Amino acid sequence: QVQLVESGGGLVQAGGSLRLSCTASRNTGGINIMAWERQPPGKQRELVAFISRGGMTRYGGPVKGRFTISRDDAERTVTLVMNSLKPEDTAIYYCSAHTEVYRLGYADYRGRGTQVTVSP
Repeated sequence: QVQLVESGGGLVQAGGSLRLSCTASRNTGGINIMAWERQPPGKQRELVAFISRGGMTRYGGPVKGRFTISRDDAERTVTLVMNSLKPEDTAIYYCSAHTEVYRLGYADYRGRGTQVTVSP
């Protein structure tokens, strides 16, 4: 079992930045994919970004060029740096772990989420 705890959410004005962190209860070196997903109010959950054990990254279309994901397996953390935030980035952001491959909605482990609110 792996517990994931997100932190760093909050309220920010459009154009601002936030840094989200996800801390795992044990070393994440054995987990292939660590991801950030989000669920905007009244909408479906969507991929924000994921990163593989080898450092390959993939970003959702709306965040490309603005968000950066990284991981440090020794520190058991996954970080999401969010720049140039827009009101449409408002959502609950979830950290998730996928042992083998990434599939939206099929995480092996998921945190409880952290709220990000971007004001106009």
